[in-house]
Amino acid sequence: MDRRKILLIFAGAWCSAALLTWFLYASTKAPRVEKTVPIIAAAHDLPAGTRLLAADLKTVHVPEKDLPKTAIRDEKEAIARSLLVNVNANEPITRAKIASATGIEGLPAAIEIGKRAISVPINDTSGVAGLIPPRAHVDVLFTRPGSPAEAVTTTIVEDVIVLAMGRTTELTPVTANATAAAAQATTRQSPQSATLLVTPEQMRKIELAKNEGKISLALRNPLDHTVADDDEATTAEELYPGLVPAPKTPPPPKIAEKRPELKEPPKPKTVVDVFRGDKHTQESF
Repeated sequence: MDRRKILLIFAGAWCSAALLTWFLYASTKAPRVEKTVPIIAAAHDLPAGTRLLAADLKTVHVPEKDLPKTAIRDEKEAIARSLLVNVNANEPITRAKIASATGIEGLPAAIEIGKRAISVPINDTSGVAGLIPPRAHVDVLFTRPGSPAEAVTTTIVEDVIVLAMGRTTELTPVTANATAAAAQATTRQSPQSATLLVTPEQMRKIELAKNEGKISLALRNPLDHTVADDDEATTAEELYPGLVPAPKTPPPPKIAEKRPELKEPPKPKTVVDVFRGDKHTQESF
């Protein structure tokens, strides 16, 4: 056999042996490189109720086999959501640990420090025909019913945020057909409520107005934070310029109560014993 062919066969056998040896070593001794996937985790310790911001989140890599089923891989899904439980640093943020976009679980965390949430009853008319979405800005109107001389309407609170309409706290993108269906469903619904974000002073005004008359909401541009110059109430005289208020009937004069005459107590009588012979009599004076 040609010497050159022998060298080629020997070299091929040696390479095959080297490859087999490396394969056996890599499969038994060399560390395995596992496939990892990026997920969203907490950048630091976060207490329950925290409204997540971009600074609270970071991306970590975990082995694919250890990936939680409800793990969040897109940061946008977690931002502006509220935590339902305490989360430690580097702990994965899962969908089970945050409030849903349209749920009410995270509503307390959306209340700013120093403010309160109060609900007011509305219907299709007082709620601007159901066109007020969550996060809208509204004015609160109060109307006191009664006679033309007593009826009055005034604005008691201006530029407050609507936290929720019924049990809906966030807007979700919908198609045109879905919007029409939702509008029809809204007209068939019974009166619901609107939850407003107010100060403690405004809360007391609204609560008193709820018990004294009727409350309505006026939708305003979210970029308009001006306060109306006129804070006077509107009365029936402005609706009916020719209306002459009925004269007030003076109250009937008070009749003095007759006090019973006090009779003088009878004067004590003087009793005198009179003796005429063997007769004895008594005379009173």
